[in-house]
Amino acid sequence: MSSSRRRTAAPPSRGTLERTEATLVDRYAHLVRLAYLTLPPELGRHRTVLVAQALVQRALPSLPRVPAGALLPRQRTDATAVEAEEDWLRARVLRSALAYDRRPRGWPARVPPPRALRPRLPVVWGLRLSPHAGGAEEIALSRALAAVPPAARAVVALRCVDDMPDERVRELLLTVGEQDPDAALATADDLRAHAGADASALLRSAEFDACSVRTRPTDLLRRRRRVRIAGLVAAVTACGTVLTVSSTPTGPPDSSRAHPMRAAQITPAQLVHTPSGSWADTARVDFTAWPARGGRTDDEALLGRALDTWAAPPPGTSVTRTRTTGLLPPTRGAQLLYAGDIDGRAVVLLHDSDRVVRYSEPLGSPDRPALEVARTDEAGVTTAAALVVARRDGAVRYLAAPWIADAQTRDLLRPDTPGRPLHTTKDGITDPVDAPATAGACTGLPVLQLRSSVRIVEKHAFLVTDLGGLTPAHLTHTPSPHTGAPARQPREATGPAALTAWARTACALRGLRDHGVRAVNQWDFAEQDLPERGGRATWSCTRVSTWAGPGDIQVHLRPPGRSATTPARLVARDRSTAACSRFGQHIVARTAWTTAAGRRYLLAAGSRDIRELTVTGDTRATEDGNTLAVRVPKDATLSVRGRTEDGANLRAVGDTREP
Repeated sequence: MSSSRRRTAAPPSRGTLERTEATLVDRYAHLVRLAYLTLPPELGRHRTVLVAQALVQRALPSLPRVPAGALLPRQRTDATAVEAEEDWLRARVLRSALAYDRRPRGWPARVPPPRALRPRLPVVWGLRLSPHAGGAEEIALSRALAAVPPAARAVVALRCVDDMPDERVRELLLTVGEQDPDAALATADDLRAHAGADASALLRSAEFDACSVRTRPTDLLRRRRRVRIAGLVAAVTACGTVLTVSSTPTGPPDSSRAHPMRAAQITPAQLVHTPSGSWADTARVDFTAWPARGGRTDDEALLGRALDTWAAPPPGTSVTRTRTTGLLPPTRGAQLLYAGDIDGRAVVLLHDSDRVVRYSEPLGSPDRPALEVARTDEAGVTTAAALVVARRDGAVRYLAAPWIADAQTRDLLRPDTPGRPLHTTKDGITDPVDAPATAGACTGLPVLQLRSSVRIVEKHAFLVTDLGGLTPAHLTHTPSPHTGAPARQPREATGPAALTAWARTACALRGLRDHGVRAVNQWDFAEQDLPERGGRATWSCTRVSTWAGPGDIQVHLRPPGRSATTPARLVARDRSTAACSRFGQHIVARTAWTTAAGRRYLLAAGSRDIRELTVTGDTRATEDGNTLAVRVPKDATLSVRGRTEDGANLRAVGDTREP
């Protein structure tokens, strides 16, 4: 029998109970994450958080009381004994989590398991708990995990989070009663291959951390209604009153009453038509400067159907809108941008203050219209440079702004390949452009390179790419301070350095689709020499800004690669943060690094104003400057903070401990 089987099989003795409890407390977050990932997803995030905490807290056995002196912990110097305690606790937690999903034969799927399998504490009243929401990549991984058996989820957690080798994982599964561990390992292999190289970083993110949670109240209105209903029932019962409600309609419905805004709906004749040359003679270069273009701008029947559908979408209409975008009917200031026939559909583009609306219907049959609404407040020269006018067979046609003098296509994964000219009609409609693939291998990332007319700005070219919305996302770059460039706003990502930097992280853009992204900036905030002559690496912070306002960040490390497109290493991320923007100009990040010789280091870096980095936890170190590299043991618990020139402290992105 292997040593792994022996470590997990024997429970701790009475004399080692206190040591085991100390191990549980020390590894609490890891054990809770293991339980959280293994438990059935249909429990919901709130209940899964509570059940995972309960399973870990109940992992210690119930042993008879003994004198306190008999439980004094001894110094732990035997690494094998420590591993045995950890494996025994993992087995207890894993056995309980797997048992929670193994209902008795014939037990209904939607009925909770028997009371014996239901953890009791902790209990939370009046609050809903959930881990911090992740990005598109975490959501995709969460869905993939939900589709596999619980044992496979456990394997993924043990491999990616605890770095456990396959032999120990197999022994652990056998110990907890798993009948076919090899099948679980094979399923986990497929899942990890689908998730890609960032699976470990994703599983260590806040999306799967059941110890760092957000709290929200339960449905306050529902609670209030229940109290009122209870009072009403009591009053009705006391008075003996019988209420009857007739279900017979008293007359035809009033259409204006069914849609309060319908009476104020505008007509096609009231749509605003901007003169064709206004964009060159205004200081407001945005959608309000777009003229009305297309071959059907005078088709009142088509425009009327578009306005009617916007005001009150009929049954069967496909309605799509970005997050935080309202569906209120158009106002009298609504502006016509385009009306014409494209790729077998009649298309109308409208602009209303802070929204753009795309209406389309099949030519010759307006029975299945589609409506798409996107938020576009505070758009400018670059973010109002184009709109998606048609999608078909994985390709996109754009309507370019009137100030776009030249359009090209290029591939972000081929930074040395020049752009190819893109034909545009007199109305501003481009030829079809390949959209970025949403699945499969990332072999290319198409973007548009647009150039503004010299009538508004000279020598101004910029990149945009399709991320699923009506407006393409603007891509920018902020160069490393080691280039000697002063601190300034993001620059256009058309130069050689910017294109080379984007080639290493471009594939991460695929996970941002349909998130209402306005702009994405990549900021190379630090450079560092890797330990043991590992070459020079660049730290970058990719900020994703949405039309709704909040922004997410991803921190990457770009070590020397085999090619110009070797993917960068994702080391941290954060959501709804001001970091890496003009309102959050300082950043600190860290990651583990293993040299070619197998030695483990902690790497940390900060932006240009970071004057000192400090490591605390199982290893302590302080380094002047904005980069640090220090040897660390495996599975060390560490936190990193940086100090700015004015004495402010910043914790590293992803660290949950306060500095």
